[in-house]
Amino acid sequence: MTEPVFVDSPVLLYAIGGEHPLRAPSRAIVRAATDGRIELHASIEAVQEVLFHRMRRGGREEAIRAAADYLDLVVCHPLNEAVMRRSLLVVTSSQIRGRDALHAATALAAGFNEIITSDADFADVPGLTAISPDLYAARLEAPRERPRSPKTYPVG
Repeated sequence: MTEPVFVDSPVLLYAIGGEHPLRAPSRAIVRAATDGRIELHASIEAVQEVLFHRMRRGGREEAIRAAADYLDLVVCHPLNEAVMRRSLLVVTSSQIRGRDALHAATALAAGFNEIITSDADFADVPGLTAISPDLYAARLEAPRERPRSPKTYPVG
């Protein structure tokens, strides 16, 4: 069974960007998604962030390609009035601001209680645990316990 995981936009940005301490773990997360081991979920607003960031860093075509790749990689959750209202509650109950509040509200509205992010502001959001890309990548690499076969006893 594929594990659904909610991600913040920097995970992809680190994966496709230049040298950074979180580049390798972010690439491991993307690789796990392309291999079908996990299913990445994100706010639709994260796609806009990727487009905006890549347009500032490079050419227009590269930015469009990166945003399209992100759309292909993740299950995008919509921004609607309910999510916007929830983001206002998130802002009221934590120190998080702006788009990050939208991402947090989207994750919570979709039933997630964890988000992979490098942004420490998410740690303050009630009901949501922030996991850094390096810690999540280590979780992916950790051997999983195999279910033990039940003991059988002779009958009779």
